[in-house]
Order: sequence, then C-alpha cells, then structure tokens
Amino acid sequence: MTVADGDSPDPADGAPVPRILFDTAALEALGPASTGAVWRLSEPGRQIDANIVRILSEQRVEAHAEPDLDVLLLVVAGDGTLLTPEGPHTLGEGSLVWLPHGSTRGLEAGKSGMSYLTVHRRRPGMRIQSAASRDRGHGRPRP
Repeated sequence: MTVADGDSPDPADGAPVPRILFDTAALEALGPASTGAVWRLSEPGRQIDANIVRILSEQRVEAHAEPDLDVLLLVVAGDGTLLTPEGPHTLGEGSLVWLPHGSTRGLEAGKSGMSYLTVHRRRPGMRIQSAASRDRGHGRPRP
C-alpha cells in the first residue's frame, strides 16, 4: 500500500503507518528564494528530527559545534564542501556524513548549490512549570 503525502489511512488498531513525506525531485522546482530548511519532519510522537536544507551556490553554513547531538547528513542534490578543523572534504550527491556531537563543522555549497537531509535524535520539548511545582520536586527526573 502506498500512502500519498498528507493521506492517513485509519488502521483498525490505531497504530501509526509508514507514509511518504517528501520527494527530493521537487527540489529542482524550487525558486532561488527557497533556501534554508525547505522541509521538516513534524509528525507527532516522533523520536527523531529531520530536515532538508537547501543552500544556494557558494553559500555557507558557518563553522559551529553541536554539543549534544550526533547528526547524519546525506547530500540529496548538488555538491559542496564539508569544512572541518582537519581541512575541507568534498561532498557530492549521495555523500553520507556522520557529524559526531562536539565536532566542529561548516558547509559550503558548490557552484550548483547543495541540498541535504539531516537526521538526529529529537530534542526534548521545553516544559514550563510554576516555581511552586519546582520547589516541591515535581517534574524532576527520578533515579
């Protein structure tokens, strides 16, 4: 069974079902104003986060370190360069990169631009609680 984007069959047991979320062939149709995260995983109850990011010709994602999360990056269109303290690494369509937490990395798109998928563990959502609840220990992790 194929489930089209946005369709959601109603299984009898209420279990989630696989579905197609995005077709990377659609990236070619995006105009030059479509940059940054052009798709985000937003399904309720998910355990991962994922984005498709598009950067135009010779644009950069400046060097930075992600202290908490390992990230997988898959180049889905175009080409570019992974910038690391050890030097640059050429990326082409199909390049799969592991970006371990704590590592410093940056990206630069090639002449045709670059689109890539990132996948990482979902960050926990922010919880808001009253000062009285905090003082009584509510919401604190249990051993």
